[in-house]
Amino acid sequence: MSMKGDACFLFIKQGLSDDRLIEIARYFSEENATVRKAAAVFGVSKSTVHKELSVRLKEIDEELYKKVYDVMQLNKQQRHIRGGNATRIKYKRLRNT
Repeated sequence: MSMKGDACFLFIKQGLSDDRLIEIARYFSEENATVRKAAAVFGVSKSTVHKELSVRLKEIDEELYKKVYDVMQLNKQQRHIRGGNATRIKYKRLRNT
């Protein structure tokens, strides 16, 4: 707790419970999902999913973290391809309208 004048500020740790984090991590690694897809499926933000999987998971379950890390690296290698395909589809739709 930190004090500033007469006001007292309580900083509450925000994030996922350990069980929820493990559930998301298993889904992520088994489905080779993207952070965006996992966030949509579990109803949390992309930032939360990424932060929890890349930082907290290592402290909770290192073996699962290694699997998640491998999927993240694969996604990182493929993101330029996904972006190019998305752009191609967008302009293809625009031509057909």
